[in-house]
Formats: sequence, C-alpha cells, structure tokens
Amino acid sequence: MNFMFDHLVHFVEEPEKAIAFLKEKGIAAVEGGVHENRGTYNAVSYFDLSYIELLSTYDKELVRQTQHPRHSFLETVAEEQFTEGFSRIAIRTTDIEGAAKHFKNKGLTIYGPESFSRKRPDGSLVEWQLLYIGDPAGGMELPFIIQWQEEDAERKKELIERKVIQPHPSKAVLSHVTFAVRDLEKKIGQWAEWLKLEAGEVFIDEVLQAKCQSLELQGGRLVFGSPIGEGIVADVLRQRGERPFQVALSSPIKSESFSLFGGIYQIEKI
Repeated sequence: MNFMFDHLVHFVEEPEKAIAFLKEKGIAAVEGGVHENRGTYNAVSYFDLSYIELLSTYDKELVRQTQHPRHSFLETVAEEQFTEGFSRIAIRTTDIEGAAKHFKNKGLTIYGPESFSRKRPDGSLVEWQLLYIGDPAGGMELPFIIQWQEEDAERKKELIERKVIQPHPSKAVLSHVTFAVRDLEKKIGQWAEWLKLEAGEVFIDEVLQAKCQSLELQGGRLVFGSPIGEGIVADVLRQRGERPFQVALSSPIKSESFSLFGGIYQIEKI
C-alpha cells in the first residue's frame, strides 16, 4: 500500500483574492467548484497532482450546524471558528479500504470511507472517497485519506485539458509542508510508523528557530519542527497549537517568502 501527498487545505475567506495574490507571485490558481449541501467551495493551485486547496464557505451556518465526521477537515475548520490559515493535509491512496484496515490495526480510530462529489464550473461531477483517522491519545490532527474515482494518469490528463493543471510563471514545484510540533522525536516516530514513511536526518533551521526532521512522501515531503528558541514555530504553537503553518515551493527563477491569509508561502530558488 502506497501513500502519496495529495493536497494541503488552506482555509481562506475569499479564494478569489487568494487567486489574484498568488498570480502576482507567479503561482497559478483557478476556481475549483462547489461542495453542494456542505456549505463550502474552493479554488486550487496544482503542482503536478499535488495541490493547495483554497477552501472557503458560502454558508457558515450550514457548516456549523452539520454534524461532521470525527477528525474530518470540516470539523477542524468549524472547531477553529473559520480562522484563516493552513488546516490539514490529505494523503492519496489507491486502496482506501486497505488503508482503513491498516490504520485500525495500528490502534487508530477510523471513520469511513465515505463517498463525496462536487460540481465543476461546467456542471460535471468530480467524485472521491474520504477516510478520516485519529489518534485516541489526542494531539495534532492526522492527515485524512483520499481516493479519487479516476486513476492518476487519467485524472492528470483531464486536469491538464481543463487547464486546472497549468504552468506556473515562477516554474514553481511543491517541495514540502512544515508542521509546528512540540515533541519532534515522538511525532516523527508515530507518523513514520502509521504512514509507512522514511525519516530524514535531524537538522536545525535557524530562520524558524527549530529542530527539524522530514518524512519522505511522494509528491511532497512533510517537515516537522519543534522550537529551540523564540521564533515562528514557537509563535505558531503558542497561538494555534500543533499544525501545518508553511508550504515550501521550489523555483529556478525566484526566492521569496510571503504570508497569505494565515499561511506562510516560502519560494526557494534552486
């Protein structure tokens, strides 16, 4: 069973403004679609099949009043009172039933799989299944698991034809997502076991003032950082707890860091 990075959820109030802002930075993003009867809609920015989802609501009351599955990303968004910023990541599989058994055997709680769909701007449907997993001991929310109805090659071809996947003027590719955690060794050990991922070497990031370590995931590495002093990671933990807070992109053209609606975007020149 293989897992791949699928997408990072960035909750924003106005995806249209996020699209325009990212365009100024050389990052292409397009309108996604409406999640009917769920109160949400999105825009997306694709880097091959890995993407950033700019998620928003068209009906906050519907989102608040709906009883969401435990450990679902909409439960997280509602519990965080629609605060802008990076929320969760999704990991892709081609065997979601097998994944459910795997996580259950690891002692995690599971909810699903459940089937979902959303309507594209042209009226056609996108369909997928979601599996939510959680640690009974609590702590940072785990990734949710997604299986798309279409195979990767077919989906990529269709997304390119629809110009959802399109070239970025900055030629950026997705490198990794960084999480703020309190106990680096414990968190790396747990996620490596649960997701069957290899851990890299520990390193110090002076900019973040954090001790860091990565998990190698196809489509986008996961980097965890715990604070070694006052800095961004310490601030994130103090203000919002353990969570993803930064996405890193690689570009042959430019190097730039900017904040956008509660999330940090780091473009690293290669």
